[in-house]
Amino acid sequence: MSETRILIVDDHPLFRRGVRQLVEMDPGMTIAGEASNGVESVEAAGQLDLDLILMDLNMANMDGLEALRQMRSNGVDTRIVMLTVSDADDDVVAALRAGADGYLLKDMEPEDLLARIKEAAEGKLVISPQLAAILAGIVSGGRAAPADALSSLTSRELDILRALARGMSNKMIARRLDITEGTVKVHVKNLLKKLGLRSRVEAAVWAVNQGVS
Repeated sequence: MSETRILIVDDHPLFRRGVRQLVEMDPGMTIAGEASNGVESVEAAGQLDLDLILMDLNMANMDGLEALRQMRSNGVDTRIVMLTVSDADDDVVAALRAGADGYLLKDMEPEDLLARIKEAAEGKLVISPQLAAILAGIVSGGRAAPADALSSLTSRELDILRALARGMSNKMIARRLDITEGTVKVHVKNLLKKLGLRSRVEAAVWAVNQGVS
């Protein structure tokens, strides 16, 4: 089984070193690269073969949220987890709606952080426990899809929605359904449009709330 290749994005060298040491305690994971700001991270995401990106939120020369948006706009579907000190509701919601696959706080215990990183690499949506209430309400405020929206989805789109509800990445969905990643991206885009939602995380939470599994 190949190692999980991770990019660390943070403007503090000491913190990057600490995360590197923590991650490399697990033989199944390796640090493929480091970046000290958003600009560098966007470049690295386009050049390196990565499975997971751990990214700080507040950085000079492009913050983590803008870097996340640019990566998704560039077609980067690597799993991206924000690793930050900010527990502000707006930051959490903005990151998840921009396409983040998780949101973890830097004050987590090292063993808990390592466990969440491993879960993220396996395709699960990860979020610090104290932020769970924000995640639960992410599709509130008029963003929830209409109750009859499921009937508008094709059988393939429904298959992919189920996979999103399980936190699966495009690569994992493609492998499971024996289709290309490009085809998965098209289906995800179409089902988000039909549901009136902005991100795969919103779709996943909505699907779980609707009992889709």
